[in-house]
Amino acid sequence: MTELSNAARAAAAIAAKTPLKPVIGMVLGSGLGDFADSVKEAVRFPFAELPGFPVSTVSSHKGELIVGKIAGTPVVVLSGRAHYYEHGQAAVMKTPIEVLKLLGCRAVVLTNAAGGLHPEVAPGELMLITDHINFTGSNPLVGELGDERFVGMSQAYDKRLLALFREAATAEGIALNEGVYVWFTGPSFETPAEIRAAKILGGDAVGMSTVPEVILARYMGLEVAAVSTVTNPAAGLSDRELSHEEVKEAAPKGAATLRRLLPRVIAAYGSAS
Repeated sequence: MTELSNAARAAAAIAAKTPLKPVIGMVLGSGLGDFADSVKEAVRFPFAELPGFPVSTVSSHKGELIVGKIAGTPVVVLSGRAHYYEHGQAAVMKTPIEVLKLLGCRAVVLTNAAGGLHPEVAPGELMLITDHINFTGSNPLVGELGDERFVGMSQAYDKRLLALFREAATAEGIALNEGVYVWFTGPSFETPAEIRAAKILGGDAVGMSTVPEVILARYMGLEVAAVSTVTNPAAGLSDRELSHEEVKEAAPKGAATLRRLLPRVIAAYGSAS
């Protein structure tokens, strides 16, 4: 008998404890974990108890999977993520993203904390990601077999989900910035010269996550949307040295806005599914 993969075993363990059939998944980034408290009928699973799930070493990531409902729609929430800089593996989130797919999700919404490249975007504001630049030279599909690994990325961010975010922002009176996210490996912050390079290349925000999950999700056939909370001006754009404490202080402002935005998006997506 063929041995089940870690993802299949994790999905089976989750499905055995909840009758809900989620249609959309979410990954909550730095400082955004409190959004998970808004999940109704929540059933929680620590990452450490799920086969193949990486445990994050970042202080602002709770590290649990939650199945429940938001705006009446069944969801799966990953409160926290593992990063390339923690494990040296671009595919470190492969099992969690695959579990979303196996549980029935058709889409995933990714969130992160990011450094802003434009002074007019204040800390705590949101940026809807419309495209990305992989500045790392790493890819989570390295080592995969078959032609499926050659994933088209010209429309990595789903047009329908982007439209739902814009409609929700309008309905809530939220100023929703849009732009290109640039992935750096971390864990050190970027240099002023690297930020200048990112701006020349067309970047609008920089961060240390999200892009691997986008690639993995598209590989698995999931629709994708992603939102950054701009937590600080990037290196060289202010007189302050960057720190993770600054990120953790500003991220809850974005989380409060996401609490208004995401339920509308989820409800709209769920009703159309």
